[in-house]
Amino acid sequence: MDLHLLKQLTPYCWDLPLGNEKRGPVRLYGSEPLLASMDDKVLEQIANVARLPGLAGAAMTMPDAHWGYGFPIGGVAAFDAEEGGIISAGGVGFDISCGIRCLRANLDIADIAPHLQRLADQLFRDIPAGVGEEGDIRLDEDELDRVMRQGAGWALKRGYGEAEDLACIEEHGCVAGAAPAQVSPLAKKRQRGEMGTLGSGNHYLEVQVVEKIHDPAAAAAFGLHEGQVVVSIHCGSRGLGHQIGTDYLVSLAKAASRLGIRLPDRELACAPIHSPEGQAYLGAMNAAINVALANRQLLTHLTRQAFARVIPDSRLETLYDVSHNTCKVETHEVEGRKRRLHIHRKGATRAFPPGHPSLPERYREAGQPVIIGGSMGTGSYVLAGLAGNPAYASASHGAGRAMSRNQALKRWHGRELIDELKHRGILIRTRSMRGAAEEAPGAYKDVDLVAEATERAGLAKRVAFLRPKACVKG
Repeated sequence: MDLHLLKQLTPYCWDLPLGNEKRGPVRLYGSEPLLASMDDKVLEQIANVARLPGLAGAAMTMPDAHWGYGFPIGGVAAFDAEEGGIISAGGVGFDISCGIRCLRANLDIADIAPHLQRLADQLFRDIPAGVGEEGDIRLDEDELDRVMRQGAGWALKRGYGEAEDLACIEEHGCVAGAAPAQVSPLAKKRQRGEMGTLGSGNHYLEVQVVEKIHDPAAAAAFGLHEGQVVVSIHCGSRGLGHQIGTDYLVSLAKAASRLGIRLPDRELACAPIHSPEGQAYLGAMNAAINVALANRQLLTHLTRQAFARVIPDSRLETLYDVSHNTCKVETHEVEGRKRRLHIHRKGATRAFPPGHPSLPERYREAGQPVIIGGSMGTGSYVLAGLAGNPAYASASHGAGRAMSRNQALKRWHGRELIDELKHRGILIRTRSMRGAAEEAPGAYKDVDLVAEATERAGLAKRVAFLRPKACVKG
């Protein structure tokens, strides 16, 4: 990205000057090296977002931003329904409610070290992963409709999990406003065998160790200490969410044309929030969010079973579950006025501050847990939301790709990469050598730089660094 096009406000905050353009403000968060390494397409895409109707405040990018479909991944934008604001499928992403469930264990690394090989193998056997992979849970249409309405609560009612899990899931495991009737038969068909499955691409289940504590008080509130084992589960709404995204790109584009909305990019297909098409997409999107929350609950249950088979006295508690491909209705202050806004977060995590009433009591003083997932060979971070967050309580969601999958394939070979990681003490279990090469650690930004920039930009503070020990990939 050409930094000469930007105005630097602070070392970690930049604006794109308005000039004579007819658009809203554009703000980018990140260090100079991170922004300089981004593709120019990121700036073009977020400037296009700022041209959409009803934008409240600025269109923003997080420190891990990279090129995406319509919105950049790592893009955040808020729209006011009462001022002609829109809803855009490109601002949510195809993998609706992709997110991370982080589990803390009652084990330290010394407890699992002798069993790590067996544990990795057991998780690989028990966790369905890969393109089109299906699990043992198959649903008819009526039961899938119940999943779409009830979210993680549906899984608990059927014995998949513990009541305590719900308190530590965003929205307590279920968002309101789900409308299964707005989900196409094809989307439902794609999901019937995919509940309790991990998927492919950048999705993973990773056994990690807390290597460093950055904030002892917040770490204590989160139940974390150095040497502790944690597990991160990264996945979303699987085939259902992808099909909803595909379906609604068409209907939203038609609505934009019908209503005279000039799209700066056809990938930004959108409709007014109050329009029939906008409401239909919101209902389908909320249904997909609930499917994703239920899916991560099922995967949590399978993970607990796998751990128990290898280490019988193990216990895994939900630290937090947060999505990073959503549109949520929230109240935020804009230019001194509180407004109800539809916050698009695409590849960005909600990061509520200390004292927020939606947080579990044990986290209320520390702030919301935020998970920045890294690649399978580097590490991840647990952070906490901060008061005064300038980006609608949003933060980075991961390291962010530094190169495309095709570029990664030209540089790495799966078998060699897996052997190299094993030599470094990281066990990889995957059904796809090609997929492993596409997800090579070097294909991602430096997660340490992303986490540092996230903190210095005032988005969330670092609490703990997690080092991978075993990773299951599709």
